[in-house]
Amino acid sequence: MPSRKGRTTVRFGRAGRSREAAARAELAGEASAEAAYQAEHAEAEDSDPTPLRLTPGADLTAAAFFDVDNTMMQGASVFHFARGLAARKFFTTGDLVRFAFRQVKFRVSGEDLDDASDAREEALSFVAGRSVAQIVSLGEEIYDELMADKIYPGTLELARRHLDAGQRVWLVTATPVELAQIIGRRLGLTGALGTVAENEDGVYTGRLVGELLHGKAKAAAVRALAAREGLDLRRCTAYSDSVNDVPMLSVVGTAVAVNPDGQLRDVARRRHWQIHDYRSGRKAAKIGVPSVLGAGAVGGMIAAGFAVRRKMR
Repeated sequence: MPSRKGRTTVRFGRAGRSREAAARAELAGEASAEAAYQAEHAEAEDSDPTPLRLTPGADLTAAAFFDVDNTMMQGASVFHFARGLAARKFFTTGDLVRFAFRQVKFRVSGEDLDDASDAREEALSFVAGRSVAQIVSLGEEIYDELMADKIYPGTLELARRHLDAGQRVWLVTATPVELAQIIGRRLGLTGALGTVAENEDGVYTGRLVGELLHGKAKAAAVRALAAREGLDLRRCTAYSDSVNDVPMLSVVGTAVAVNPDGQLRDVARRRHWQIHDYRSGRKAAKIGVPSVLGAGAVGGMIAAGFAVRRKMR
């Protein structure tokens, strides 16, 4: 039987890991919000000298936030990106399978700090040394090839209703921010919050800023962007398919479950949240298992999708 001292050490260790995870989530959220804010306002300045906040009809304090994987898009966006990279011989199909298997193991066994660190290091070993411009160029091509026809029309219509009401709309996803911004632009949305990888002079260093934008990090990103944009979160709406996004759904005034997994459906019913399902019965059955990977495949699929490995070192 462990001593009292031993139990105290374990308890403090868990508390320390929890604090570290919370700090990484906050850092990831801040970095993502800053990237989204800078991209939005830089684009506004390039396209129209009129300040964004003076746009006629704009509702300045309300906005909408949409998860991507299995909410806005069928399947995992970064997995589609990975398929495109594999087709271009950036890595092998075996690599893709290995990343997916590692992520399933990570999800099932829990978010152990050491395992999470290993997963991050493996993910970013692929992107290190590659240019941001190259990733963006590839993302544009692969969106057209493999993602454009995966968008759920019903979810996109929800987003457009917010735009028609003068509200801004952001995607919120663990997908790399560069890819998330491409998807947002192609859909005519305001912008995107995504996982931020550090770069120096336009070249990726192989380090994440904080953490993957997942779970509590998404909530942190939404709060941080709201502070920058002057949004009233009580007037904002969030949409997701996954129970992992309950933290994000809980920080806004209106939460909506879209194509929900079983756990989120239960939460939505208990909390009287709206529920929309745009899948056919057949698609819903197919997506049921990938949803465990989908919004949850964030870490490993960032490895497969965001990262590209040199075939020759």
